Amino acid sequence: MLEQLISFDTALFYFLNSTIANPVTDFIMPIVTNDMVLRIIYGTAMILLLAFGKKRFIYTVLFSIIVVALCDQASSAFLKPLIGRLRPCKTLENINLLVNCGAGKSFPSSHAANVFGQAMFFGLLFRKYRWYLFSFAFIVGISRIFVGVHYPLDVLGGMILGCLIGAVVAYIFLLLHRKNKLIPIPFIDRKNCPPFSDIAC
Repeated sequence: MLEQLISFDTALFYFLNSTIANPVTDFIMPIVTNDMVLRIIYGTAMILLLAFGKKRFIYTVLFSIIVVALCDQASSAFLKPLIGRLRPCKTLENINLLVNCGAGKSFPSSHAANVFGQAMFFGLLFRKYRWYLFSFAFIVGISRIFVGVHYPLDVLGGMILGCLIGAVVAYIFLLLHRKNKLIPIPFIDRKNCPPFSDIAC
């Protein structure tokens, strides 16, 4: 069973990384997956929340940073060394490697864990934007396969891990809000904001 799963994972990797790869994906995916680009996007989003939301979103940003820390540490510092799976760029031949292979292990993808953690966290708080958030997270996740540094199962594992952490942190955030433990309160009007509704409803 495990061998069949690994075989399917490898076949799907080659399909995405080589078979359907083209000049457009070869140009876009390295940009999408670039750490500096993702940091700039994340940092800009947090600054905009603070700039336009003022005090209402201070705790939102703080809890978002907690999600990043938990996802990154759980994937990179704990699960990757524990599982020890090598990256496809270290074990497979004839792959379309578009970025540096990296020295880390493969499962789960930290990129996928981080972006899906943020998508789940903000998706529960800003529900009308959840499809945009998850669409962006999916593109970042699949980019790791296109550039040759992760298997599909690595991305799936990162997605599950990130969504779990993002959901738990969002639940704690909203629970503390209901108990008036977060001041300034991030909602504009609590009376018109049912549980797990948009944070800026």
